[in-house]
Amino acid sequence: MSNSYKTLTSADVAVTKTLLHEVVPLTGTIVSGTYSDLNIKNYSHGMFQSVYDYPYLSSSANHIFDLTVGYAATSSLSSSANTQNNKKINIYNQMAQILVGFDTGSVIQRFDKDGDFSATNVKLNECLFISFSRLLSKDELKKGSLSLSLYRSGSSNSSLGGLVTISDYGAASDYRTNSPAGEYGILYTSSVDTGSAVGLVYYQAGIAVLTSSIFTGVFGARSSTLYTSSVSTFIASSSISSSCDAFRNRINSIQFNNTTELNSTIYFCRANHNEFNYSSNPTYLSNGKIIVKNVSTDAPVSYITTVGLYAADNELLAVAKLSEPLKKSVDNELTVRTRLDF
Repeated sequence: MSNSYKTLTSADVAVTKTLLHEVVPLTGTIVSGTYSDLNIKNYSHGMFQSVYDYPYLSSSANHIFDLTVGYAATSSLSSSANTQNNKKINIYNQMAQILVGFDTGSVIQRFDKDGDFSATNVKLNECLFISFSRLLSKDELKKGSLSLSLYRSGSSNSSLGGLVTISDYGAASDYRTNSPAGEYGILYTSSVDTGSAVGLVYYQAGIAVLTSSIFTGVFGARSSTLYTSSVSTFIASSSISSSCDAFRNRINSIQFNNTTELNSTIYFCRANHNEFNYSSNPTYLSNGKIIVKNVSTDAPVSYITTVGLYAADNELLAVAKLSEPLKKSVDNELTVRTRLDF
């Protein structure tokens, strides 16, 4: 315990923030195929399904993301005759309440194509939701890094729709802040066509929202009997789990950069030439003499090994250890830079 204290002023304290990024690639073979869907967990409530990177019963499995679908009560798909109609409406409302919020009349707002919420603007009434696990997204998704490669049809054949890459192009400098969940960007199918908006990505929430119209024609009339119903009909008539399966099997790859926000407080602990030249260690003295002095007339000297940060009442809060002892005497001054990360 120290018996000599020095008060730190505002000039001795600095606050910084560092953003650490990590690339997260997810291949379609993991999402559907590699483990014969043993890594896909469906629940008895049937409101969403979870995707793991390994069979989910394994102790080494990691949760990747959740999938679900929903539509607004005002959607043309809404009908009491549809499978899980109320649950699909509830899912949409829950997501909209969290990510979009309420209007001035306490009505849940619908997802908006470009986020301006004007009455005449295009709304996303039928949506597919990807909720990335916190294990992967960390504090948030990095703006401008999300890339979804999807088959518009169930095949890589271009005549059946082929691959489309969806990304939040330009979001690093062009994103929205009018969401209760934080910042969000627009998802486009083209980096040069702003009219190609097909969804939204909420960075802090780690959720991507896609309009089901991105798959227009996926289940549309084809010469093959495989494509006999529209995607709207399929979502309306099928269970949520079946819709998630259909969507999941059209994922070719997903990639994004996550973000870890590292906040730091830096304390500059300054020892002037006439300060801390004596040690508080009881072994510093022997028989009234300073052990580290060779000659009695020498100036006092000490070796700094530890920095303690104390509260106003001198209660020890944090300890920092130096990599090697620093010699301190009357003919030198030291500044020890101590950083607390949180």
